Amino acid sequence: MVEPRLLLVHAHPDDETITCGATMARYVAEGASVTLVTCTLGEEGEILVPALAQIGPDGADQLGGYRISELSSACAALGVTDHRFLGGAGHFRDSGMMGLPQNSAPRAFWGAPLDSAASLLAAVIDEVRPAVVITYDERGGYGHPDHIQTHRVTMRAVDLAGWRAAKVYWAAVPESVLRADIATMRDADSPFVLPEDPELLGFATPDDAVTTQIDASAFLPAKRAAMQAHATQITVDGPFYALSNNLGRPLSGVEHFRLVRGTRGPGDPWEDDLFAGID
Repeated sequence: MVEPRLLLVHAHPDDETITCGATMARYVAEGASVTLVTCTLGEEGEILVPALAQIGPDGADQLGGYRISELSSACAALGVTDHRFLGGAGHFRDSGMMGLPQNSAPRAFWGAPLDSAASLLAAVIDEVRPAVVITYDERGGYGHPDHIQTHRVTMRAVDLAGWRAAKVYWAAVPESVLRADIATMRDADSPFVLPEDPELLGFATPDDAVTTQIDASAFLPAKRAAMQAHATQITVDGPFYALSNNLGRPLSGVEHFRLVRGTRGPGDPWEDDLFAGID
């Protein structure tokens, strides 16, 4: 039987916690080997803490280094002990949002040669030998250049690696879940902005494309602590959180994925274990 080894590939510090935090904490607690690869330091993130504004791109440009410490604290909260930056810390730089000049900066991840970046990740795959790999869909979830590039690099690395993962997943937010989240926030008079349908449909996944629901509700306190560790990027207010755009969502320990390679495990309508269906 293949050992329960999980590899997650994310673009910036905080992405791992937002999309997969509870899932990571659950599988660590169950004894799985969990490896997190982050592709950039998130140097172009918008800082939510006024007292730290001077470390951002318009100041001393030290945000990337600061976010290393945030990510370290978040991983500690989740129980993740194997974390790496792709190519080493600072090898690739945050590319900023689509269409900005930062997209073409010398070390911008968006402009990295695909096979070169993928070879770095393939080496990690060959070392870690994961049964399951998780990344983003072809849209990068919501269209950020680094998320799209993370998808491309991960899928290419899976092909280049000598080790063959049994299952590959893309993180997902089912449309029905997002609509329910908006209703919850509206009923609770959330302090954050509610996404309207055009925004919602920009990063929601149709329910019939989702294959997997991981109930890690028992690990929601760990996810909350990890979110709070990313204080420059995430505001946590009671049962809700928001990023710099102030679009809010409820905190949840239930996370969703789309299986794109491998055998789906049992469950109706969604499987409930990333390692199900692996011999």
